[in-house]
Amino acid sequence: MGYYDDHSPAAQQKNSRRRWVMPTIVGVILGAVLILLALPALVQTELLPYEITIPEDDSGLVDDDQGLTGDTTKNVKLDVTSQITDVVDKVTPSVVGVVNIQSQQNFWEQNGSSQQSNVGSGVIYKNEDGTAHVVTNNHVIEGASEIEVVLADETRIKAQLVGSDVFTDLAVLKMPGDQVKHTIELGNSENLKIGEPAIAIGNPLGLRFSGSVTQGIISGKQRAIPQDFNGDGLEDWQAEVIQTDAAINPGNSGGALINIEGQLIGINSMKIAQSAVEGIGFAIPIDTAKPIIDELEQYGQVNRPYIGIEAYGLNEVPSSEWEGTLNLPEEVEGGLYIRSIKQMSPAAKAGLQPLDVITSLDGNQVKDIIDLRKYLYNEKDAGDELEITYYRDGEKNTTTVTLGSQE
Repeated sequence: MGYYDDHSPAAQQKNSRRRWVMPTIVGVILGAVLILLALPALVQTELLPYEITIPEDDSGLVDDDQGLTGDTTKNVKLDVTSQITDVVDKVTPSVVGVVNIQSQQNFWEQNGSSQQSNVGSGVIYKNEDGTAHVVTNNHVIEGASEIEVVLADETRIKAQLVGSDVFTDLAVLKMPGDQVKHTIELGNSENLKIGEPAIAIGNPLGLRFSGSVTQGIISGKQRAIPQDFNGDGLEDWQAEVIQTDAAINPGNSGGALINIEGQLIGINSMKIAQSAVEGIGFAIPIDTAKPIIDELEQYGQVNRPYIGIEAYGLNEVPSSEWEGTLNLPEEVEGGLYIRSIKQMSPAAKAGLQPLDVITSLDGNQVKDIIDLRKYLYNEKDAGDELEITYYRDGEKNTTTVTLGSQE
């Protein structure tokens, strides 16, 4: 048997190797950890160049341990040009701001002062022979002593009121056309389909947000919205409008509602402003607006027929008065009682009197002032004859009225 001496030179060399192997391994591990921890900081400070290239396939995706993922170091160029952006680019220059300036008399200043009272929107629909025409809402320019039109490039031009109409809430302005470069194309609203795209352009909340664009759909057609013009709480008119969910806010009034072809299909007019209601806006259909615009441009007003009475629906009268005061028979279920008559009016000339109750016009039943106005304004012209059926002291009568022209 051989003899092994731990104190021999060979044994001592072997033990020496064992003593430095373990510290070396530990040192390598610690060094690797430190490098991994310091690497992000070195790369961020650009002291160490760092780039990892991962092969990508034809789709632009790279394969790593987690599966396919995008190469985040690539620059991506996105083309967002679409039919909508093209349409907006084309139409926006024809949508303008309309500034209502009203004079205020100051006790200490003999000449008074003027200040901006209201800001709305408008649409340039014509530019001929050096004059441009703008359509807006009546309530936008109501009470104005001066009117300014603000173009898309912020150029301000003084405008003149051509005419306005409270029933349709429309007004026409004119101004020098030398700085006007774009007019809008008129479409039609008769063939609109529920659900088709609609784009609203205007100045919500004033000129600060001029040229704002909102997109939605046509939510409804021929919506009847009651109107109270004199603030007495009674309906004076029902406007038939387009409903859309494109956002329409104060300042949008008078702006454009367009279709996907960039054609004007409505004049934005109203919004239901209730905390519980969102996404409901209204616009005057262009088919309704066009003849009113033409008449305002030509005559400065809408010439509507009238008979010259102040009347109220029987539904506003206590039922006890139907028989007691008006002496109406039981078969009368509704009508329009005359409260007063203008002197020398068509109604006065036809022999009508206060407390007469009108029940039909040309054989068409009427129940309130809206029925009367709609029939007159939609079916009749000044100078036409109108057969009126009415009750006086319980007796049924008829008379023929020659309609006058509303001034």
